[in-house]
Amino acid sequence: MTRTRPDWYYRQSAVIPYRRTADCLEVLLITSRKGKRWIVPKGVVEPHLTPPQSAAQEALEEAGIRGDVDAQPLGSYRYEKWGGVCAVEVFPMVVTEELDAWPEAGFRRREWVPPAVAKERLAEVELHAMLDALQNAADT
Repeated sequence: MTRTRPDWYYRQSAVIPYRRTADCLEVLLITSRKGKRWIVPKGVVEPHLTPPQSAAQEALEEAGIRGDVDAQPLGSYRYEKWGGVCAVEVFPMVVTEELDAWPEAGFRRREWVPPAVAKERLAEVELHAMLDALQNAADT
């Protein structure tokens, strides 16, 4: 495999956006750019941002949400892309604002779901344990 991008492209961060309702914890999923699968907001950590700051920026651009990103990651995972291996740190984010219009609204949908439904929809099985950790933290 030959890397086709600068090294910093392979360092990524994501958020699992969540909120507490009267009944339960919910997480926000978004569709991929082509709308074929459910994902969480994720992207390259820009050189001038910290991983939590970059993840918050991706959440705004991809999902139209603002909130408080925890500095402590829930976990991490790796996947192959661009001829290399991307390392993704995943952070919990309490959503405080949902925008009606956002940069990628034209080609993404978003939906609030319980963690169990999120686990069924997300292809990245590494996120399942992070959803469990988020659920456990919310229950305490």
